[in-house]
Parts: sequence; structure tokens; C-alpha cells
Amino acid sequence: MVGLKIEDVKGFTSKLFVKEDFDLFLVKEVQIVTFNSFSIDGHIRKGYFSEEELEEIGDEGFAPWKLLRPVCFGLIKGKRLPGSFHIVLQLPASQVKRFASGNGVEAGQIQGMYLNIRYEDGALYCITGLSLGFFTLDKTLEDLWDRSAEEFLRKRGIACLRE
Repeated sequence: MVGLKIEDVKGFTSKLFVKEDFDLFLVKEVQIVTFNSFSIDGHIRKGYFSEEELEEIGDEGFAPWKLLRPVCFGLIKGKRLPGSFHIVLQLPASQVKRFASGNGVEAGQIQGMYLNIRYEDGALYCITGLSLGFFTLDKTLEDLWDRSAEEFLRKRGIACLRE
């Protein structure tokens, strides 16, 4: 796990809420505080969608950021900055599989790869997280995910500092 302080908050939030830079992620949860406190549970309610829509969305149990991004943007846009927001994004299974195979690990051993985005008091941080299905003191996979997340941000022109 590593904390990355985002240097350009406005640029990052534009890429997060307006552009498609984070659309490959799934949403575990969202909490946004503006004039009220809004909480979104990222679990998909399958009965709401048609079979065709579910095929398009994917069957991973969580909504893709692409689907929730406009909703979240609607909550924060306006003349005032939000008081805070916290978004937990998860890498989809296809990307976990790709990461695992590229690093000599079985994808089934990785339960989740996360990017926690937290904005509070004018500062924005991305905190990586990795959940494994086994106990190990070896932090190699965690370090690889940390570096991959940093690289993901840098490739999108997002400057960040390790904290």
C-alpha cells in the first residue's frame, strides 16, 4: 500500500469525473459530501437491467465507473468545491488476470486490487490496496501493484508524490 498525493487536484478530478481515464475500474463504494452526504454502494442490482444491458455492463457484481461517473459528477459540479469525497475503485477480473500472469501469480490468489481516492481539506490522495487469498510476509506483489498504479497515473499525465 502506498499513498500518492495528487499535485494537480483540478486536473485529476477532470480526468476522474469528466473524462474516461478511470472507466476501466469497478466501483466498490462512493461517499460524496456537498450540501448533503451521499453514499453509493457499487453492487449491481441485476433485476434492474435487461439481459443485454447486463452483458454490456459485465457480470462482476460491481458497477463500472463508466456507469456511475456521470452520477457522481452531477453531485459535485457547481460553483462550490465538495467538502470531501472518497471513492473505492477495484480493478476488474480481466485486468487482475493480466497483472497476475505478467507477474507469475495465479489470478485466483488475488482477491482484489484497489485504488482508494480521497479528497479532503483541499488535498487529494490515491491509496493503493491489494487483497490476497493467502497470508504472506512477502510484499513483492503489493510493491508491483503500487508501481503499476503510479505508472497508470503518470501515463495519464497525473503528477503524484509518494507520501
